[in-house]
Amino acid sequence: MKIRTPRAPALAALLTALAVSAGDAVARTFPFGPRRRGVNDLANQFVPYHAHLWDLLHGRTDGGLLLNWQSGWGTAFLPDLGTYLAGPFALLVVLFPREDIEYAVYAVTVLKMAAASAAMAVTLLRLRPGPRWAAAVLGASYGLCGWAVIEATYNPMWLDGLIAFPLLCLVGEWVREGRRPLLGPAVVALCWVANFYTAYMATLGAALVLLVRLAAARDREWRVPVRAIVTVLLGIGLAAPVLVPVFLGSRHAYPGLPREFEPAGVPDVLARFLPATYSFTTPAAFLGTGTLLLAGALLFHRKVPRRERALWAGFAVAVAVSFQWGPTHLVWHVFATPNGSPYRQTFVLSGVLVLAAWTGLSYGRPGRRALLGGAGVVAAVAVGATASDLVTVWSYPLLAAGLAAAGGGLWLARRGRHAVVAAVLLSGALVGQAAATTAYADRVRLGRLDDYPAYGAEHERRREALAAADGWPAYRTDSGREQITGNEPLLLGGQGAAYYSSHTPAVLTETLAALGGGWTSGGRNLQSLDNPVTDAVFGVGARWRDDRVVRTGPVLPLVSVRPEGDGPRYGVSAFLNQERLLGARVYDRPADGVCPVGSEVFLWAPDFRGTARLGTGGEAVMLSGELPRRRAAMTSLGVQRAAGARPVLTGKRTWHRVGCLDRKRLSAAVAALRATAPTAVEVGDSGIRAELPPGTRGTVVVAAPRIAGWSCEGRPAKSYGGLVAVRVDGSRTSVTCDFRPPGLRAGLVTGAVTLAALLAWPWATRRGRRHPERASSVPVRGEELTRTA
Repeated sequence: MKIRTPRAPALAALLTALAVSAGDAVARTFPFGPRRRGVNDLANQFVPYHAHLWDLLHGRTDGGLLLNWQSGWGTAFLPDLGTYLAGPFALLVVLFPREDIEYAVYAVTVLKMAAASAAMAVTLLRLRPGPRWAAAVLGASYGLCGWAVIEATYNPMWLDGLIAFPLLCLVGEWVREGRRPLLGPAVVALCWVANFYTAYMATLGAALVLLVRLAAARDREWRVPVRAIVTVLLGIGLAAPVLVPVFLGSRHAYPGLPREFEPAGVPDVLARFLPATYSFTTPAAFLGTGTLLLAGALLFHRKVPRRERALWAGFAVAVAVSFQWGPTHLVWHVFATPNGSPYRQTFVLSGVLVLAAWTGLSYGRPGRRALLGGAGVVAAVAVGATASDLVTVWSYPLLAAGLAAAGGGLWLARRGRHAVVAAVLLSGALVGQAAATTAYADRVRLGRLDDYPAYGAEHERRREALAAADGWPAYRTDSGREQITGNEPLLLGGQGAAYYSSHTPAVLTETLAALGGGWTSGGRNLQSLDNPVTDAVFGVGARWRDDRVVRTGPVLPLVSVRPEGDGPRYGVSAFLNQERLLGARVYDRPADGVCPVGSEVFLWAPDFRGTARLGTGGEAVMLSGELPRRRAAMTSLGVQRAAGARPVLTGKRTWHRVGCLDRKRLSAAVAALRATAPTAVEVGDSGIRAELPPGTRGTVVVAAPRIAGWSCEGRPAKSYGGLVAVRVDGSRTSVTCDFRPPGLRAGLVTGAVTLAALLAWPWATRRGRRHPERASSVPVRGEELTRTA
């Protein structure tokens, strides 16, 4: 069926944007009020990554598409780009001023929900003919599902999967009809590039939808599933230049904390179908009462063939049950239980229920029997949810109002008149329930998740101060241990140690931990390490501290030369590890915890949670360790002013070690290494080059983590205490090290071969159709032998 006008998708998008904006406005959440919107990964990852994308598009980053010099002392960027920023909507940030990056991310989020609604409306009308206004309402119901407005709203990359599901269902229809052999794989590739994680889930769901469609039509043509598999494989092949580096980036990442899946209780699952509920560990299955009514009515809709009714009802129940069983839970989540929400595939169930609702409606408006049956299904869900603590005072009133409005609207539509009134009733019920659910989630979320201030004047002041102090690549500028949010180097500038990603390299986490660094999120969210020794080793010449930029002590250049021999091997003591990496003894480590007068006292207590101070009158310092999820960074307690003062700890898990830093010894060690340093260093978007003094022998060390992908002089780089290194024998006057993310070459080759095969296929099939006589004129060997005989 051809869609003659864009009214249905446009209306679906409009209803979605209206409901989300209204809900945020009622909750007085950013950008409509003072309440914070930035929680968890939204503030720690998505806003900073979109800010970095803005900088990249304007040519203002240190690094490029392959290498990010600003985070984690130098990390791969392509895997992060493919994970967080590859969706086409992310590019819209370029239209906003950088200081309005929070507004840009909000606009992108709402537009993605609206696009998903429009895509579903288009797909519904493509699957079966039906009333366009109903397709618009059901499409909006999908875009406003609880998973979108409650969970994905602060994980905007997941919303690409919300868009992908209806698009992949549309591709399934093309495959079924043998149409659009080029566009189908292209759409698959776009979905997988945008966000492979949720695209994988959407692909599973769309494949199951195709099988249900084939079973309903009693279509046993084996070529259709084969064409579907080939289409998906071609699409994934086209996306390989992004997917392969992303996959290998995950393999090299620091492992997250293991977690066992625990299915939610049935009453809690049923409660999440109701409006105005919230929970982090149950499926956010709210869909709008009108859609639930129509999906339930399908079972009792006599105009729908019995086989089709049974298939769709059984399919919806099977998908819901699969969320609760361990093995199928793993299948949905790429065979790994996530550390966060364990029901990230819930949008697929929402899409299936919308398709079921549309299937019944496309055969004609449901009659009294069907409407009563659908109302009974909704009532059964409501009754089953009464035992859940997730139900709120708003849930049942909103459910009842929505059921009355939807039922009345469908009854008016059934009688053949007042179609406009029916559309208004169903649309109004959906927008009201979705807005209320959005507002409720906005308010409750702030009390249960970490929240952060929106980008504003304070952020901008800090960014300008860091930019004014920037001396890259002569020295690094660190955005500071006093973090407003994670990934501050991306958000505020500089070239620090802080970094938070699903691809945080294991070598970076382990090296930083060995040197006394801190983390959250089980080692994936790394914090800046404010320490004179590590500042010297990594060339941090300026950093944010005490509400201003301060200059640090003498530091090494980005590239240094160390003596011949193997690199340092780290042990248990972070103080000793720092000395090994520096190559000099700069700490005293007193057994009684008392430092000499004049030395700087450093406390290393990675598992400690509480406050620490030097003596009784020292300034209190907060440490937030709680291994393995949180690790407290080594911290300074100040200079030892009086003899006998010891660190005083107040809190939990008080095991600790004390180191007494001698600044003079540190300065002498730095001066000795600077005397043999390269004469010039050039840093590019994906590599670094150093000019060496004549006759240089030893190990050239780049102050960047030795993550997979580094090569020096055409060979894989060595590791020197976890840093990039290459040995020189005195014959070289320069050293060049380049970075290419693992899998990039293989991905490019795979993508090129797939593209060539995809483009050649229509040409080959057309040629075969033009010369059918060639195929028919060549006898098979048996026929030739018979004629000869």
